[in-house]
Amino acid sequence: MPEIELRWLSEATEQQRAEIHTVVHDVVAAGGAVGYHEPPTLERISLWLDGVLKQVRDGDAAFVTAVVDGVVRAVGLWRRGGTAVFQHRAEIQQIMAHPSARGLGLGKLVVQGLVDHARDAGIEIVILGTRGNNHGAIELYESIGFREYGRLPNAIAVGSERWDSVDMYLPLGYPEGTILNGAKPGGLGSSPRRNGG
Repeated sequence: MPEIELRWLSEATEQQRAEIHTVVHDVVAAGGAVGYHEPPTLERISLWLDGVLKQVRDGDAAFVTAVVDGVVRAVGLWRRGGTAVFQHRAEIQQIMAHPSARGLGLGKLVVQGLVDHARDAGIEIVILGTRGNNHGAIELYESIGFREYGRLPNAIAVGSERWDSVDMYLPLGYPEGTILNGAKPGGLGSSPRRNGG
């Protein structure tokens, strides 16, 4: 049985950068739906990682690697919402496991780790998006408690093909005394619902 552990990064060594690049490169080369049309270069991944790790150091993100027998084999991150009214929520992004490590449960380990980390950081709700044909990922997210809240038909373009964009959410808990208004009308910025005629 391989030794597996989660490692949270705020800085990355050259070795870690190379291993993270290998994960992303090989997932994309295998057709993974992770946001790249072509396998990215090490330079591109290193620049992306620099931006993510700066957000980690600023307290606005978390980046995790799943290390199998000493080598990075899966990654994922959460990022806090960008404006003041979204600081209580985070988006989980870039969940991927190297094709050679499939079947080890790394995806679930990484997502559950990110959910727990976000909760500990005071995040109230986490969201994520996935491609509509990625049924395995949707089932994994549902097994952790995520639920679909929206689907934008044919919104993801891969060459001449189009795929649904599926949005999912998981509430992590609200501070005591939080007033959950939902879609209740009233207050500044509200507008009456219009009737159909």
